[in-house]
Amino acid sequence: MIIRRLPLIFLLAIATPLAAGELSVQAPDEISELLAPYLPDEAGNPRRLQGQLSDILATEGYFSPEFKFSEKDDGLQLTIDPGPRTTIASVDLAVDGKIEPKMKSALIAGWGLPVGQPFRQEDWNNAKQQILAELLAVEHADAKLVDSEAAIDAEMHRADLRAHYDAGPRYRFGAIRVEGLQNYPPDLVERYNRAIKPGQPYREDRLNALQGTLQATPYFSSVQTTLDREAAEIDADGTATVPVLVRVRERSPHRVSFGAGASSNTGARIEANYHTPNLLGHAWSLDSGLRLEQKRQTAYADVFLPPDERSRRHSLGVMAEATDIQGLKTERYAFGAQTVQQRGIVEQRLSLNWQEERREAVGTSPETARALVPNGVWTWRRVDNLLNPRDGAVVQGQLGGGAKAALSDQNFVRLHLRAQVWIPLGRVDTLTLRGEIGSTFADSRQHIPQDYLFRTGGAGSVRGYAYQSLGIREGSAVVGGRYLAIASAEATHWLNDDWGIAAFIDAGDAVDALQDVRLAVGAGLGARWRSPAGPIGVDLAYGERNQEVHLHFSLAIPF
Repeated sequence: MIIRRLPLIFLLAIATPLAAGELSVQAPDEISELLAPYLPDEAGNPRRLQGQLSDILATEGYFSPEFKFSEKDDGLQLTIDPGPRTTIASVDLAVDGKIEPKMKSALIAGWGLPVGQPFRQEDWNNAKQQILAELLAVEHADAKLVDSEAAIDAEMHRADLRAHYDAGPRYRFGAIRVEGLQNYPPDLVERYNRAIKPGQPYREDRLNALQGTLQATPYFSSVQTTLDREAAEIDADGTATVPVLVRVRERSPHRVSFGAGASSNTGARIEANYHTPNLLGHAWSLDSGLRLEQKRQTAYADVFLPPDERSRRHSLGVMAEATDIQGLKTERYAFGAQTVQQRGIVEQRLSLNWQEERREAVGTSPETARALVPNGVWTWRRVDNLLNPRDGAVVQGQLGGGAKAALSDQNFVRLHLRAQVWIPLGRVDTLTLRGEIGSTFADSRQHIPQDYLFRTGGAGSVRGYAYQSLGIREGSAVVGGRYLAIASAEATHWLNDDWGIAAFIDAGDAVDALQDVRLAVGAGLGARWRSPAGPIGVDLAYGERNQEVHLHFSLAIPF
């Protein structure tokens, strides 16, 4: 018997009501497991049930099952003998078109359903799609599956497979042509293009990479990248050079937004933001805003330039900030320049910042500190998911400093290292380890802005203590010290795809001399929610040093 196009697995749909009485099934374990989702609880129409189960078994390669129904006092018993399983007896693959012999041989050698393997409908579908996907991904953008057939001999328990593909011509990238630009020059797209060069062999992932990169810029609300096949130029060897067509829709030139929120560190918050991606008509992106929090108020403006020829992203910024945290009031004015570059898996940030800070600790005289600081930050990331990592690590190192000879009130060098590691536990749970050390090398912490010293405590650092409450006592205030150490361990058990519970222990302190180190320990429990914006945590923690309980909540995106 020859069966030619097999149906996919479908759910049981029993149109007639089932008769009263329990249905029990006797079959090999793997067959019982396969059929369990489709079996009714009660006995019904045996002929209809037999036909439905036969179709399901056929998708797993059992084409000659035997069914035996016998009556019992409390219902009907069904005994199933699936019979021999059909295996692949022959495979006939044909790939036509302008395809390199080496690639053709690799495709055929990598066929996913070889001779001798049991026939399964799902495996047959996957094997056909695998070859087509590999053709489409590399050079052959017009590849198609011309015909396929699975010839099943149920009596001989053999399957003969045939699949015929047309690879079509080989494609190479041509020039990039942009449609939809109104306010920007075409070379803006080229400044972001690091994926496609004219003359390169076509790669589907490179086309998608260009689209994703442009979509992530502040300039476009939608981006579509395709091959302009109508403008293709065919070479003598049949290779087609095809221009890349980029269709864009520009974002609004002005955007104003308002927001409100709260943080366990700095209290309730309201803010207003203004953004334009085309400042002064130069495709410079301006982000500016005013944020008013209970413990901190900030006004800022940052200008981001498009990438240069070395993929460096330059920016300029100014900021004014006032804080009142742990008895320490500060007023800070700063401006600076930064360049960001991705170097392999390491992100490099180089900056030059100047700031003037006026601070006043309760019970002491006001003090002013100025610093011009060149600073470098290097971040190494290798995680399975940027927003919700479960496996991997992030390591960040930072080095900066100031000198009296260069507009600073104090000579200092600041070193800051931190790392976070995620370790899978079982199928879904996670262990997170976090560590942080810092040192500001200077004769004294006096006349060094607080940004270049260390305080800790609160969400994201040492839970169980108020925000920045661990540091140096100066009068009745807490100010920054020259040394920092933090360690944390957290185990998270996920109840489902969205919600989890966590248990954690943190320890850390900020001091002005190494002999003063006495780590403050905090421990507690928390809830986790995988929100669209990233994991949100709510923690209840007990601080061993102050013997207090604190509630912390934060958006726990990895640095």
